[in-house]
Amino acid sequence: MKIATWNVNSLTARWARVEGWLQEHSPDVVLVQETKQTDAKFPSTELAALGYESAHYGEGRWNGVAIFSRRGLDEVTRGFGDGDPEARIIGATCGGVRVYSCYVPNGRALDDPHYTYKLAWLAKLRDQLATRDLGDHVVVGGDFNVTPSDLDVYDPSQFVGATHVSQPERAALRAIEATGLTDLTRALHPELPSYSWWDYRNGAFHRGWGLRIDLLYVDAGLLSLATASYVDRDARKGEKPSDHAPVVGEFSL
Repeated sequence: MKIATWNVNSLTARWARVEGWLQEHSPDVVLVQETKQTDAKFPSTELAALGYESAHYGEGRWNGVAIFSRRGLDEVTRGFGDGDPEARIIGATCGGVRVYSCYVPNGRALDDPHYTYKLAWLAKLRDQLATRDLGDHVVVGGDFNVTPSDLDVYDPSQFVGATHVSQPERAALRAIEATGLTDLTRALHPELPSYSWWDYRNGAFHRGWGLRIDLLYVDAGLLSLATASYVDRDARKGEKPSDHAPVVGEFSL
């Protein structure tokens, strides 16, 4: 079973890239972030023609999360059920695996109210995951807008006093892991940077100035079945790419 997470940075602008990637790589489940579409505009018909059931939680210009699945798609949930108007989390059950596509708030700056919102959002995610049945398979993937450690930052000195690297953000990720989940990429590649995001400016991608902020968290059972985890850097190349690359996990399910 191949499960990927990808912040596409506008499904409208990137649809041709996404369609081609699906056709070439045939993932079973894709967790998508930043669709930047309304539910009405979401390409469910086009995805069905490619063999994917889909679910979307959108708000239009900003945010938006989705799940594409060739392994069934049941028990869809949207948001935390607390009235938050921002479309940042969607869940579904696909082939016996509970999956969540997450687009964690950016935070903007340590003294910005959006940073407080980010930490509160991550705490809600932790609380939701803490209530799950530990015997169930689960994948929590998405753009977390947090680097788990300095290994995940091309140059930590460039981010002193900034978001994405602060101790409270990283502590929030550790709290999520404490619910019984493991960072798949780091478990399989303890020393590999595995950057998944590069700024569009200053030739960052070609210079290797990246961050690892797109993560796949998995339960212990799935971790024992994991056969691969990798970043598809080729999807970040070429014409009109997203600034993120897909992160893929493969499991012998």
